[in-house]
Amino acid sequence: MPDSIRLVNETDAEALLAIYAPVVRDTAISFELEPPDAAEFRSRIRNVLQLAPWIVMETDGSVTGYAYAGQFRARPAYRFTVETTVYVHEAHRGRGVGGALYSALLDAVRLQGFRRAVGGITLPNDASVALHERAGFRSVGSFTRVGFKFGRWHDVGFWEIELAEAVPDPAEPLLLAALVATAGWDALLVRATDRRERTKRV
Repeated sequence: MPDSIRLVNETDAEALLAIYAPVVRDTAISFELEPPDAAEFRSRIRNVLQLAPWIVMETDGSVTGYAYAGQFRARPAYRFTVETTVYVHEAHRGRGVGGALYSALLDAVRLQGFRRAVGGITLPNDASVALHERAGFRSVGSFTRVGFKFGRWHDVGFWEIELAEAVPDPAEPLLLAALVATAGWDALLVRATDRRERTKRV
């Protein structure tokens, strides 16, 4: 069965938590200290989908990774920028899942009309740095010792990618609801799935 890339459903919450909870419990990749429960995760999905995509990859009917874009900061001048996040199931890392999800996510936020995307990475994390840079992000600096978890301080680096030219009179970005009503959204998911099949690493 081919892999598929699609928009998230709230019913995916428990499968997504199976990916995310170990990251919270066992690593400093996430600065949360305790994993959320399924109800909280469903709420997060709803909040993200008010603005931008949250997409998942399925392999043989199981969710193997997810990526989403959210508000970068609340003040309105930031509204053309999104912050991106990607997580891959431990058993599927190194197989191109993260790259396929990131490609689809960036295509989607470009189609919405966002101009820039930003990703934050707890350092060191060579795999995440490589993923972002393969996707076209570039390092723009870091904050030192801004997170405290597992009894030690952690640095966070930031990467950014220009999605579209920073013109003086940008059109307002589409909300996700407006995007998914277009033929462009369906075509994007088909392209993303086809691209995944062409480049899949097992």
